[in-house]
Amino acid sequence: MKTGKPESLTGGSGVHVFLVLWKASHAAQAYAEKSISELEMCGSDFAVLEALLHKGPLPVNEIGKKVLLTSGSITVAVDRLETKGLVERRAHGTDRRARIVHLTRGGRKLITRIYADHAADMERLTSASLTRAERKTLIVLLKKIGYEAAGASERHEEERTA
Repeated sequence: MKTGKPESLTGGSGVHVFLVLWKASHAAQAYAEKSISELEMCGSDFAVLEALLHKGPLPVNEIGKKVLLTSGSITVAVDRLETKGLVERRAHGTDRRARIVHLTRGGRKLITRIYADHAADMERLTSASLTRAERKTLIVLLKKIGYEAAGASERHEEERTA
């Protein structure tokens, strides 16, 4: 009589890979959220400021795509940050309809400081469990899964709407 886990949940099956990835993702997300909450800022505000720090000024809809927020959520986050004096909306140079979000001097100073603290937390997590070579390999493998999943989702959507 066979005991233990069903075969589909062991040995590197697709379901097993997904479950391990999902659980690891949730645990890492909780760790990252704790790191950010200790910075006295909500995750969406941190994500917006971090995107502007590393990508430069962006239209609101582009920020939303980068930080995976809906259009309504990103607008609320930018409004909140603007009220705090951390970002400002400026007119686009050539498109009168578009507004570009910029970090203010105070916003840049704040996100530079708190991003360094968060980056140190993330470094502690990954360096405690993975070598530099393992991290590089993990990034390559996760990107392969991500690109395949995104492509399959697009193909499925195209088939569904055709």
